[in-house]
Amino acid sequence: MNSMRAFVERSRPLQIIILAALIFAAGFAMGNHAGISTAQSNISPEVEKLFEPLWEVYNLIETQYVDPNDAPVVPQKLVDGAISGMVDSLGDQFSGYMSPDIYPLLNDDLSGAIEGIGVVIRTLEDEGGIEVVNVMEGTPAAIAGLKIGDIFNQVDDVDVSNATQLELAAKVRGPAGSDVKLTMKRGEELIDFNITRARIEIPNIESRVLEDSNIAYIKLNQFSSEARQQIDQAIEELDVNERTGLIFDLRGNPGGLLNSAIDVASAFIKTGPILIEDFGEGNKQTFNATGDYSGIKVPIVVLVDESSASASELVAGALQDRDQATIMGEVTLGKGTVQTWRDLPNGGGIRLTIARWLTPNEHWIHGAGITPDVIIGWTPESFDDDSTDPQLSAALDYLQSVTQGSQVEAEEVQQ
Repeated sequence: MNSMRAFVERSRPLQIIILAALIFAAGFAMGNHAGISTAQSNISPEVEKLFEPLWEVYNLIETQYVDPNDAPVVPQKLVDGAISGMVDSLGDQFSGYMSPDIYPLLNDDLSGAIEGIGVVIRTLEDEGGIEVVNVMEGTPAAIAGLKIGDIFNQVDDVDVSNATQLELAAKVRGPAGSDVKLTMKRGEELIDFNITRARIEIPNIESRVLEDSNIAYIKLNQFSSEARQQIDQAIEELDVNERTGLIFDLRGNPGGLLNSAIDVASAFIKTGPILIEDFGEGNKQTFNATGDYSGIKVPIVVLVDESSASASELVAGALQDRDQATIMGEVTLGKGTVQTWRDLPNGGGIRLTIARWLTPNEHWIHGAGITPDVIIGWTPESFDDDSTDPQLSAALDYLQSVTQGSQVEAEEVQQ
């Protein structure tokens, strides 16, 4: 993944929402890539002076440090620690350093297949810890009995209660067929799980005409590079304009590619702004609809929940600001910053916040989320919760009432 820009999920709570294997919640776009020599040539004498203590400590460790266990000093480990400390000092949960052993594991997050256990997670900002917010059906995590709300305590007997999501990702991920031991906190109880990792194919889209209705339904699970093509195909197969409405379900969607989000929003918005990137000091860039409008004429409801993050919020916010859809469900995660991904010469990588993103009406949703037009709360206990889906039911009722109202108005006009 060469120098990419990411809407990284307020895994959110931080939700880099990660399918662990983890899927980074939120959008990527091509960024700039500067080589190390270029970076060095731009260092001012003042900055070189600031770095003198760093080099002094490095040399001191290399020449004089004696490990109590007679372990050798590993220069790469020192460098990793220095870079991590530098980025961590920013105090930004969305910026982070990925060491050479971690970075390759994260490059296939939007490939449609992962090797891991199959959960979606978020960081709990107030109380700390990383929580499961969804369990993918049929995955090792589901088979083992992990549940929504479980909090990671240990991985292979190593404490991860204060781990970052990247650190947790490196520990939880692994080759299909390998085992991982998890200790999860459920309420006040600690529960051990021994899970065999698997290669998980991630279905990206679900579409159908809802039973006992003439309402089309499309659910998008992430904004991959194929998302717009898949949506176009679903719109055609469902013959959406012959239906009485469309429900576009973004619940649990952690985000994805920035370009994909713009393309998807452009299916519903004919012209004009989709989002605005704010780089500070009055420097802004507006992204407009691509012109590849799908021509949907029926009423649209977009379903969101507290796990809808980043690129999902981008699309929902654009449709809401542009009055192209009715947003229903719960307040979304609230991740409104943009990150750049950069390969480093050592094989690692860095994720760094470079901008805020705003809705077309210049609302910054960071920490606040997108507030639906109609708020309907629902907390399913698990992925296979058999209870009625009140959010989907409300969307159906709304679209049917809109259709009936339109029919009544048409009849009154004819009379």
